[in-house]
Amino acid sequence: MTRSDRPIRPGSVVDSHRLTTVAGSKAAVPDAERLIHLQFRRFAGCPVCNLHLRSIVRRHAEIEAAGVREVVLFHSPADELREHVEDLPFAVVADPDKRLYREFGVEAAPRSMLSPRAWLPILRAVLRSSWAILRGRERPPAAVPHGGRFGLPADFLIGPGGRVVAAKYGEHVYDQWSVDELLSLAAEVARPAVPRERRTPAGG
Repeated sequence: MTRSDRPIRPGSVVDSHRLTTVAGSKAAVPDAERLIHLQFRRFAGCPVCNLHLRSIVRRHAEIEAAGVREVVLFHSPADELREHVEDLPFAVVADPDKRLYREFGVEAAPRSMLSPRAWLPILRAVLRSSWAILRGRERPPAAVPHGGRFGLPADFLIGPGGRVVAAKYGEHVYDQWSVDELLSLAAEVARPAVPRERRTPAGG
């Protein structure tokens, strides 16, 4: 799947979805009370995805305290994905038909792996995952991942009314918001607007 258009931008209003997680619970997008950080990842066991999601896990308490709920999508079947994400403390959703990927305009392209900016993160991710697999802490990905290897990441911060606060379409496999960037965006939403100071006309 390749698409050049990027239909979701700040100010867009997304449709309501009630998604089923791989754990069998429901995840509403948008949420009635909190911001939703909707992440589009790649395939089950993707080393680069795992590297990034571990940073989310380490600071998940901070993210929740900022009023943000994580919902993470993969383009793998639920049965294949479940064994890779069972320890994650947030909602993980399988979208093997890439229905939501198409709806949100999330692309797949060879540049996801070929960009020089991706090479160091890929190396770090492969080394970390290889060590975790050898120690029995992670399972290896499928030899031929469902949906392919060239998926690009995407991030959307969605308000309770469905309005998109911020959006990022990754240019390579490790091009997504860091936790610090996410928290900064959430803080901008929470910051009350400062009313403009009224000026009194001269001589008034």
